Amino acid sequence: MLDNRSAKVQNENMIAWDDLRHFLAVARTGSTLAGGRSLRVSQTTTSRRVSALEDAIGFALFERKPSGFTITPAGQTLLEHAEAAESAVERFTDCAGGQVRDISGLVRVTALDIYAFTLLTPLLSDLHRRHPSLRIELDTSDQARDLAEGAADVALRVGIAPSGRGIVRRKLAVDSWTLYCSRSYAAAHKKPSSAADLRQHSFVGGGGPEVWRRYSSWLKRHKLEEAVVIHYSTCPGLLAAVRAGSGFAVLPCFVADQDEELVRCLEPVANEASGLWLVTHERVRHSPQVRAVYDFLAEQLSEMARAKRLDCSDAWIVAS
Repeated sequence: MLDNRSAKVQNENMIAWDDLRHFLAVARTGSTLAGGRSLRVSQTTTSRRVSALEDAIGFALFERKPSGFTITPAGQTLLEHAEAAESAVERFTDCAGGQVRDISGLVRVTALDIYAFTLLTPLLSDLHRRHPSLRIELDTSDQARDLAEGAADVALRVGIAPSGRGIVRRKLAVDSWTLYCSRSYAAAHKKPSSAADLRQHSFVGGGGPEVWRRYSSWLKRHKLEEAVVIHYSTCPGLLAAVRAGSGFAVLPCFVADQDEELVRCLEPVANEASGLWLVTHERVRHSPQVRAVYDFLAEQLSEMARAKRLDCSDAWIVAS
């Protein structure tokens, strides 16, 4: 007869699958040492898991003898059910793996090129390895694509919260921009002691219409428009010039802070209203391929936002 504890567990259905795995391993090998080895865990872990299962159900599954563990009649009765549970878990795992392998089709992703080339390109390679049947079309236009009209499936956007009928969004980070240079430039030039000293340095301009719009407004506020000595029409050109030590540039922190070649020179003034957003549309959000891309990018970019902590010890902090 089951005691009160086992009746309670039976009613609440609280048996842990991991405990059943250890029960099966000991039943098949005759000891916690051999069972632990078969599961690649310690003997202590296996012993603890079996004891936890016995405590949960309210009776012993094994007789402990110097020669090993002998399964009890009650344990023998449960063994076939544990094996059935094992088979069910294996079928579930195989089915889930099949669902992952079977995710396929085209997903169109859009982002400004400064984010696409620096953040998304390596992530999309990882995504392809996870879902090799997926095809990704990456659009780096400065124009915001209309997700409601099907111009794209997933978008990485900056600014205020994207809105519109059916828009599904997730904020990944605050969209802060500030001044950067290369480590080589910082090492070769005298550290400026004030914002006025920046006029004695070279600036690299450009980066495309949207990047330049934000960048040039910063230059105007600090009366530094004349300090721009070379202008690149594309983001790759701008980033290459800054990395090569050509001068300063104003860049989005989420991008530049991931680049070990760049040094932050000014602390940004955070604007909580402006963010980096991952966006899709209700029309496609439940599509398996779109969901796979959206969830993967959300996971990876959110982790980058949480994990990257800036070391500003060598930054050029300039008073405004």
